[in-house]
Amino acid sequence: MNRKMQKMAVLIEFLVSSGLAILFHRILHYQEAAYTIFGIGILLSLVTYLLGEEIEKTRERLLVQYNHAHEITFAIARINDAECRAKALELLASAKRTILLLQQGYIPLDETEFYLEGAKCSDRATRRIKAVDPLTEGWGSRGALLNYYQANLRALDRGVKVNRIFVINSGDLTELHVQKVLLAQYRDNVEVRIAFRNELPSANDISGRDTSSSFDFAIYDDRLVSDVFGQPGKYFGRKTSEPCEVCKYLSLYDLIEHSSCALAMENDRIVLADESIGIARQHRACS
Repeated sequence: MNRKMQKMAVLIEFLVSSGLAILFHRILHYQEAAYTIFGIGILLSLVTYLLGEEIEKTRERLLVQYNHAHEITFAIARINDAECRAKALELLASAKRTILLLQQGYIPLDETEFYLEGAKCSDRATRRIKAVDPLTEGWGSRGALLNYYQANLRALDRGVKVNRIFVINSGDLTELHVQKVLLAQYRDNVEVRIAFRNELPSANDISGRDTSSSFDFAIYDDRLVSDVFGQPGKYFGRKTSEPCEVCKYLSLYDLIEHSSCALAMENDRIVLADESIGIARQHRACS
């Protein structure tokens, strides 16, 4: 109906301008005014037609965008069962959190995707990998972690430096599984350090990042970061290449590295470098 009205308005403008032009030309014998009126009428009819078409196209585009933007809202509104609607709202809240991560430049990943992405990033690394990991027994048995570590070793073979800081609890250094993991990586020429969990920052660091996390992240060539979520949820971890976010992790890594301890090998055991130096001094003194 609206389009018919627009076409009728164009036709009426054309007929009115034509009638006035004929009046001035045939009856009043004022040809110049007749031509002017007819020309202006044609232009007005054309403008009215073009504006109507543009308004109609804009209206259709806005309707499509509106329906697309409110598609989920309309779908939830069509749910009659109260329990089903509550579940739908719960799913919507989860989706909003995921979208918020994407807006910040983070891509959420499940556990398999996380370690696969870590392996791919290790294979693409050209200069340095900086990693902070909690030292768990899974380092020696879980397939995803083993494959990720194999990618680290391939990076070492290409000349990439791999720095890893293991986060452990005080007194865990002498545990068998801890020694096994540290010895293996130390012998593989990974630059291994340890940091005691109770000595790490407990409040927000200078970058504003909440450090009450899992302390489980890796930085590849100072350009890309993968990080494990501190709390269990739908996703295991996330990755980002946003420069400002990467800078936050670089600052956090520097803080953890400053709180970490160097390691040394003494009689096929990993000890703190300071302890190794003390033992060597004692041996020299006795000799």
